[in-house]
Amino acid sequence: MIFKPYHYDATGCAAYLFGCGGLGRCAVVDAHEEDVDTYLAFASSKGMRVTHVIDTHVHADHKSGGPALARKAGAAYCLHASARVALPFEPLHDGQEVELGNTRIQVLHTPGHTPESISLVVTDLRRGTAPWFVLTGDTLFVGAVGRPDLPGRARENAGELYASIHTKLLTLPDELELYPGHYAGSACGAGMSGKPSSTLAFEKRWNPLLSMSRGDFVDALSDVQPKPAAMERILRVNQGREEDTP
Repeated sequence: MIFKPYHYDATGCAAYLFGCGGLGRCAVVDAHEEDVDTYLAFASSKGMRVTHVIDTHVHADHKSGGPALARKAGAAYCLHASARVALPFEPLHDGQEVELGNTRIQVLHTPGHTPESISLVVTDLRRGTAPWFVLTGDTLFVGAVGRPDLPGRARENAGELYASIHTKLLTLPDELELYPGHYAGSACGAGMSGKPSSTLAFEKRWNPLLSMSRGDFVDALSDVQPKPAAMERILRVNQGREEDTP
């Protein structure tokens, strides 16, 4: 498998390109609009074609490059089936497998940060049948979790986030590498580490939110920092409901 992370320090965001070099197929996850050509150039340099562009959720902190990248690559633009957007996309479903040659993606619906949030469990069949890593989007970070208040109903969403983490992510193998959608500097969560990756075992041991009861978890997440003013407009742009203007 070829795996290439992209880190955006100004916003604490991460994007990922990965796929099967042998059969020449790859995906880009949580693309940024300023790097559409960069992703395509890297994929081409490795003899790969971008066949899937996936957003783990509808972003509110940066303009997604997903739709533009998908159009330019002739790829599928993918979101969870529950996403409420005014633009075409290929729906993904909980438990679905996406094939990229010898690289396989299992989709996990992990709502809480947003209703349509997903995590992606990735396996390289040339390495073995056990999963290698999980992209957790804005559900689980290094040392923190996603904020639940962006769609409103913060306490209800926090309860969903607790269930997603404990019934979906923490039941995966402890040795699984974890690559989140953000690290320190992002407004999408509080208390994130500057370290951009981890393992599930490390998070179980050191992430303070994962050892809380459901009630304490909901209480802790209900006290969140105010949303940056730009988030509402960025969200509308990424939903296809507002034109992107300078």
